[in-house]
Amino acid sequence: MQIYLDYSATTPMRAEAIATVHRVLTSEWGNPSSIHQWGERASTAIEQARFQVAALINANPDAIAFTSGGTEANNQAIMGVTNLYATPQHLVISSVEHSSIDAPARWLESRGWQVTRLPVDLAGRIDPQDLAAAIRPNTVLVSIIYGQSEVGTIQPIAELAAICQQYRVYFHTDAVQAAGRVEIDVRALGIDLLSISSHKLYGPQGTGALYIRPGLELVPLLAGGGQEMGWRSGTQSVPQIAGFGVAAELASEELAAENNRLINLRDRLFDLLSGCPILIPTGDRLHRLPHHLSFCLQLPDCHSMANITGKTIVRQLNLAGIGISSGAACTSGKLNPSPILLAMGYTQTEAVRGIRITLGKATTVADIDWTAMVLKQIIARQIPQLACV
Repeated sequence: MQIYLDYSATTPMRAEAIATVHRVLTSEWGNPSSIHQWGERASTAIEQARFQVAALINANPDAIAFTSGGTEANNQAIMGVTNLYATPQHLVISSVEHSSIDAPARWLESRGWQVTRLPVDLAGRIDPQDLAAAIRPNTVLVSIIYGQSEVGTIQPIAELAAICQQYRVYFHTDAVQAAGRVEIDVRALGIDLLSISSHKLYGPQGTGALYIRPGLELVPLLAGGGQEMGWRSGTQSVPQIAGFGVAAELASEELAAENNRLINLRDRLFDLLSGCPILIPTGDRLHRLPHHLSFCLQLPDCHSMANITGKTIVRQLNLAGIGISSGAACTSGKLNPSPILLAMGYTQTEAVRGIRITLGKATTVADIDWTAMVLKQIIARQIPQLACV
C-alpha cells in the first residue's frame, strides 16, 4: 500500500485545477498586462481567480495580491509594514512562527528593530493577555501564525486581532495551514494582512496570495512594472493563479463536509494510537487543525535509545509505503531539535523526537487503520519493551 499522510507539506493538485492550468496554458497564455485580446483573456483568468480566492476568506477581491507562495506573502507582510519606517520600531511575533516570519524578524533585529516573541503554553497556544502586555507605544505590527504546521495548534486569532485593533497596531496572520481547512472571515476577525499558499489546498505549487486590508499602506518588496495593483511587480504566472482560484473555490464549497470527515479520521487515529506509551500527543487537542496529528516519542533515558528520533519513525514508515514527516531538521549531518517543540517547553532530546501525520482528501478509514497497525509494529521492532497495546 502507498499512503500519503503529509498533506501539511503539500497537497496533490486536484483534477479541476490541473484542467484549468492546462486550459490556460493552451488558450489563455497572453501577457495579462497587454491590452489586446490575448492579454485580456489572461487578465480575465487572473481576475476570476482573485474573486475565487477572496471568497475563501470573505475578502474584497481588490484586497488580494498574488505572490509566488506563502513565504513571499509572509515576507511582504513583515517587510512591507516595517519598511514604512525610517527608524527601527517594535514588532511582535510568536515563538512558534514559520521560518518565513522568524527569519525576517531576525534580520530586522540585526538592523536595530526590537522584536518580542510571545511565549506559548505546553500545547503551543498564546495567552492573549501576553500580547496586550507586549504592545508598546512604538509597536507597528503583530504577526501570529493561524494554525501551527508542526503541532496543529490554532491560535485565538479573533482575540489577538481585537487587541491589535484596540491599540491601533497592524495584525498579520500566516494562514498557510489554515486557509481552505478552517472557516476564515477576515472582515469579522478584523485581520489586516493574511497569507495563503495554493499548494496547501490542492492548487499548483509556486503561487499564493497576501490579503491586504483596503486602505492599508505597504512598501512592495519588488520594484518594476507595478502588477498586482502595485503590490507585487512581475508578470503573473497566469496558469498557476487560475488553478489556485479553482482550488480555492472548491475548498470553500467542500470545507464543512471535508472538515467533519477529517476530524473523524484524525480522532480515530488518535484513539487507535492511544495505547502506545511511546507516543505522546503534542499541540492542542481542542483548538487544532482538523487534519492534523502530532506526537513526541517518549523514550527511556538510556544509551540504547539515543539514536531513535522522529526521523527514525519517518524512515521506517516510508519503507512501509507510508509518508509522514518530522519536525527536526538535519543540517550537515547533525540533527537539530525542532524550535517549535523547544518553544513549547520540550527538552533538546525530546525536540528531535517529534512526528507529524496530516490527512487529506484521499485519506480513508482503511488508510488510518493500516497506518496505526504499521506504526505499532515499527515501535514494537524498535523498542520491544514499550510495545503498543
